[in-house]
Amino acid sequence: MIRVLVVDDQDLIRAGLVALLRAASGVEVVAEATGGAEAVDRAARTRPDVVLMDIRMPGMNGITATERILAEAAAAPPGPAPSAERPALPRVLVLTTFDLDEYVYAALRAGASGFLLKDTGPERLLEAIHAVARGDMLFAPSVTRRLIESYVQRSEPVPDSPASLETLTAREREVLLLTARGLSNTEIAGQLFISEATVKTHLNRTMTKLDLGSRAQAVVLAYETGLVIPGGSPG
Repeated sequence: MIRVLVVDDQDLIRAGLVALLRAASGVEVVAEATGGAEAVDRAARTRPDVVLMDIRMPGMNGITATERILAEAAAAPPGPAPSAERPALPRVLVLTTFDLDEYVYAALRAGASGFLLKDTGPERLLEAIHAVARGDMLFAPSVTRRLIESYVQRSEPVPDSPASLETLTAREREVLLLTARGLSNTEIAGQLFISEATVKTHLNRTMTKLDLGSRAQAVVLAYETGLVIPGGSPG
């Protein structure tokens, strides 16, 4: 059972999401929140597996809420043992309007695990929740790639990003490059003729070496360091 916290300041949207999730098998809505501060409090109290997070909200927005939820969860005493669909830390699945939402890139840096468009259908929403709970950080890779490329083109590199990718092996750089281009683990495995488990191993080692908290942050770093040039070829 995947425990979900639903965060949205619009009552109708939040109620619709909650109703859909409560009718679905394998998903339990443990709490609702109407804003970022309330989301942080509810996450600490209920310890959800997945947070469905709106971005544009009055008061504390979804970016700050994401940062605080993940930081507090990392500092909290251990909860139930992680399982195939129970992550060690909550996964934050961002709700975005894509081309209107200027906060997407910052949400990636904050540690968001993936994105959904607000016009996403019910089946894809449920698939996304299960995907991020399993640790598939970038649900809908093609959407994520467009988002990253759009916002990196308009953003200055962040000064506190790791300085280089020199600690990575050639294969780790190759896997990171393909991940940043929006390929799924299955697609990367097929292109490199390796197993999906090996792909995950390379990504985990990359995040450890670069001191990154999520696959999403690794993708951001690939763009910031020029390993991938938005809309173009490898850097």
